[in-house]
Amino acid sequence: MLEFHYIAEFIPTLLSYLPVTLVIFLSSILLGLLLGLMIAVTKLYKIPILKEFATVYISFIRGTPILIQLFLIYYGLPFVVSLFGIDISRMEAMIFVVIAYTLNNAGQFAEIFRAAVKSIDFGQTEAAYSIGMSSRHTFIRIVLPQAFRVALPNIGSASVSSLKDTSLAFSIGVMDMMGRGETLIAATMRTFEVYIGLAIIYYLIVLLLEALFRRIEKYYSRHIPGPVSEG
Repeated sequence: MLEFHYIAEFIPTLLSYLPVTLVIFLSSILLGLLLGLMIAVTKLYKIPILKEFATVYISFIRGTPILIQLFLIYYGLPFVVSLFGIDISRMEAMIFVVIAYTLNNAGQFAEIFRAAVKSIDFGQTEAAYSIGMSSRHTFIRIVLPQAFRVALPNIGSASVSSLKDTSLAFSIGVMDMMGRGETLIAATMRTFEVYIGLAIIYYLIVLLLEALFRRIEKYYSRHIPGPVSEG
């Protein structure tokens, strides 16, 4: 039988582990944005070898479950670096989680950035070249701000998905909200109440995250002009 008072008791306990979830989420999103942009650039500018690597990398990230990627990093990365005489087997599981989610987010963001950049009218680039701007300055000052504005809705959606995926971190021993929830279930046998508490917390965080991205989009709509369509 569902006991609502257990939900009220469990939520504060679960919330005490929210910082762990947020550290995983925020660090992997920020690092994923940077890495994703670099991967997108290698494809946009058709950099030899790196372009092919980026294509395979993105395909693998988008074609395999995040849980598999998490296990591959946790068990595979120590083996790979050990071939070079480096032992990272005692490294905290939290670091492996951040690496795995960063790599996953980078694969998602790379395609978002690539599509956004390609949506910008090339005439603006030509105009920048005509007044003497270099390729690098044109990309950073003209193309990238507009591309980021176009990409924001998709970045928001991908970030929300990534937040929900962080619930898998407990599978390799990281004690985040989901991990604490599993220990509560084992200790109290109140499975339904624990999951309801977790659902409430995640849902509220998602609502706040969506509201944040809406505010960022409004800011960019006021301060950064949109791309000019061809024709």
